[in-house]
Amino acid sequence: MGEPANLLLFLLSSAALGVAPGPDNLYVLAQSARHGWRSGMSVTLGLCTGLVVHTAAVVLGVAALVAASPAALTGLQWLGAGYLLYLAQAAVFGRGAGGSNAAPHLGFGQLYRRGVLMNLSNPKVLLFFLAFLPQFVTDKGDPQGQLLVLGGLFILVTLALFAGFSLLAGQLRARLAANPGFGPWLDRLTGAIFLLLALRLLFAAL
Repeated sequence: MGEPANLLLFLLSSAALGVAPGPDNLYVLAQSARHGWRSGMSVTLGLCTGLVVHTAAVVLGVAALVAASPAALTGLQWLGAGYLLYLAQAAVFGRGAGGSNAAPHLGFGQLYRRGVLMNLSNPKVLLFFLAFLPQFVTDKGDPQGQLLVLGGLFILVTLALFAGFSLLAGQLRARLAANPGFGPWLDRLTGAIFLLLALRLLFAAL
């Protein structure tokens, strides 16, 4: 990891993964556009906390044990899919204050916990870290220490990018909110994101 070229490649790869459309950054964008940048940042902090756990799992060898156990992996996939299906129906059919059909505005703690659970309930993130981080470990220095540093750098890149997404979508919120159909449409988009991710996990578990 010590070579500048290797480190630069890792940072560029991490950034490319962060900006590629996916359920996590799309959900951050949706929450920020719907409820403001603070909501997006709440989810972002939760997602990054989940990445801390995944990094620790790779460093301690837990990820390798899970990957080597088909039963454990399948169980995590089913649990994750079930949680994501719950989030999908809550986004589409949840009722806000006053009996409206809009999904309720969640507080910081609720969104933070949702971000953590979104990340931890997807075993593909754990398997990705297990496959991605070791590629940039060199024969110089402690491998576990390098994995820890690489995981930390990946989290910092993700945090910076998702914070930018939150601020950008939050700035567009006032303009988008002028359209009365925007809120329900965004709730449906959020539900679709969760549903697609749940289906991916279910098909992987079969």
